[in-house]
Amino acid sequence: MTHPGEITRRQLLRRIGMTAFVAGPGAGLLSACATSGAGDEPTATPTGSIAVSADPKNPFGVDAKKPLEVTIFSGGYGDAYAKDLHEKMYEKRFPGATVKHNATQQIGTQLRPRFASGDVPDVVNNSGPEALDLAAMAGEGQLADLTALFDAPSLDDPSKKVRDTVTPAVLDNAKIDDKDLVLNYTVSHRALWYNAKLFADKGWTLPKTWAEFKALGDTAKKEGILLFAYPGQKGPYYQLWNALYTAAKIGGNQVLIDIDNLVDNAWNAEPVKQSVTAWVEIQTLYGDKAYFGLDHTQTQVKQLQNKLLFYPVGSWIENEMAKDKPKDFEYAIAPIPDVTAADKMPYGAIQVGVGENFFVSAKGKNPQGGLEYLRIMLSKEGAKGFTEKTLNLTVVNGAAEGLDLTPGLKSAAKAQDAAGQNIITDARFEGWYKELFDYGTQQINVVMAGRITPEKFCQNMQKKADAIKKDSSVVKQTRSN
Repeated sequence: MTHPGEITRRQLLRRIGMTAFVAGPGAGLLSACATSGAGDEPTATPTGSIAVSADPKNPFGVDAKKPLEVTIFSGGYGDAYAKDLHEKMYEKRFPGATVKHNATQQIGTQLRPRFASGDVPDVVNNSGPEALDLAAMAGEGQLADLTALFDAPSLDDPSKKVRDTVTPAVLDNAKIDDKDLVLNYTVSHRALWYNAKLFADKGWTLPKTWAEFKALGDTAKKEGILLFAYPGQKGPYYQLWNALYTAAKIGGNQVLIDIDNLVDNAWNAEPVKQSVTAWVEIQTLYGDKAYFGLDHTQTQVKQLQNKLLFYPVGSWIENEMAKDKPKDFEYAIAPIPDVTAADKMPYGAIQVGVGENFFVSAKGKNPQGGLEYLRIMLSKEGAKGFTEKTLNLTVVNGAAEGLDLTPGLKSAAKAQDAAGQNIITDARFEGWYKELFDYGTQQINVVMAGRITPEKFCQNMQKKADAIKKDSSVVKQTRSN
């Protein structure tokens, strides 16, 4: 039974395009003849060197005895989902093959020399502070075309293509230079995260305006609690995201679209200045510079100790801190408060998007196996198992149906339901122009520490963006929404 205003799990999943196919009692998966005549086979579609074959059981022509190497970023999601689930599923499909597993938090340090030498893993989970520059790698021909993957028959229902089993944002975000090169696997919710139990115990309500936000900061300060903090060492990009999403809330998503498209003076736009100014004030009045010396785990532990209220991060936080989380801590999501009375996006707007990218190495020893590995990940078994192991939803429609969702995930989905169409877009220059994003990660620390003004931050970012725009060696990307 649901209480008034509470959404059911089915409603929750439907909001994010995750509703499963619903059939009557005793019905199984859709049969191949439900949408096509018996004997119909997938059309062979050439995509570079790999095409979708007529065999739905092995659409990429995988050599059943060829080894596969997989490198996983062992961050908030860990690596058990790959080692104990997806890789085992691959070996079950191809009993003669062995999967070499590699887990690291230093993707760039480990893999850059290998890509330079040509000895590359077949599948890479490219994530974390040392993520590889995907646009640059695409320009070097290192990323395999995933069109064959998206056009291949689903493992769950051969009458459906993989592209028809995932949330549409997967396809929108797969493209670099108009080619399908990247698979984003998770659905994430980024905003301010807090301890709902602490707020309930104190009788505090979430601030909806910036004035209420600062008033809560004054109240918390009297109890020795910081209003806000972010990790200045490993993870300052959390605050760069937060400042960008706040700018979009103030001025609308066009602010971020212009930044991504390298539009002249996009970084000098008033909403960007207002956002950075507002957060610098919060840091000055209610922050602690000691956090500039902490990494993300250290900062997150301090939040678990109720030493800070709000932390700008994504929905992976709940799983990342599961082993350290005390019983009196309940993760929940809070939208960014209204910064001005004229914010273009109303209170409740949050950032919802796909993330945690994977790619197949075009120059790997087994690109066919790499595509098959991703197809396994995009099966309901592979996706449901990921959610069970990581407490995070995937992009696979219906895969989470029937799962008992955690408080943090329920909170995030409820916030998304409240946001409706007021979803803050992602900042895609992170993947398109990594040099610009890395520079922003450095500059956000400088401005938040008070070493430069918000105006100077915007000027510095614009100067770097202008340099990239003028650099003919950098492949340019564009987006319209």
